[in-house]
Amino acid sequence: MKGPLLRLLRPRRAPPRPLLVSGSLWGRAQTAAVSPASSTQAGSTMRPLSNTQQEGIVGRYPIPNKKDLPYDIVELMEEVEMKSGFLPNVYNAIMNKERGRLSKADKELIVVATSIVNRCPYCVIAHGALHRIYSKKPALADQVVVNWKLADLSDREQAMLEFALAVSHADNITEEHFQKLEAQGFDREDAWDIGTIASFFAMSNRIAHFTDLRPNEEFYSMGRIPRDKEKAETP
Repeated sequence: MKGPLLRLLRPRRAPPRPLLVSGSLWGRAQTAAVSPASSTQAGSTMRPLSNTQQEGIVGRYPIPNKKDLPYDIVELMEEVEMKSGFLPNVYNAIMNKERGRLSKADKELIVVATSIVNRCPYCVIAHGALHRIYSKKPALADQVVVNWKLADLSDREQAMLEFALAVSHADNITEEHFQKLEAQGFDREDAWDIGTIASFFAMSNRIAHFTDLRPNEEFYSMGRIPRDKEKAETP
């Protein structure tokens, strides 16, 4: 929903860029997490860092070194710092990331499951359609919509959705959550991807909610009827 929604909401005069940054982290496509105490200007006054920040960590993930980030990301960081006076932590979910253990179908199922919690019809319907297309399973997304715990999910998918929903519910995320993912073959970077997708779409769900964004009718049938049959039935 990101592209159409942004086009829908774009005003005539462009507002300041949002604090959402994605780029290259750890040498591959990843979400950028930037320390609030980091600075892009030489000689800036720096606030004291906590012990965790001094070790190069924001929460459970390292602060990327600015010299390792793409130029356009650094440029955006400098613009944000210039306008706001500081560089905040910024996050963005990357649905098109090619590395990692999450398939396109996995990502769409995460969006479906978490969008139900946030009562977002647009994302449930649109991303349910995309899941049907990517997974070739026409019923699974519908089962998740009704009750994900009774859906025909693999143990791997159950662990993935349990983690995503814990993030969506703003539960206290503990090491046990990560251990359950690791038991199904996910690593910390996969956990990052699951968590950021759930978090990003929590925001998108709310934008769709207050703008009263409705699903296109085409989404309801996408992935349910084979294309050849659908074309044959079209008068």
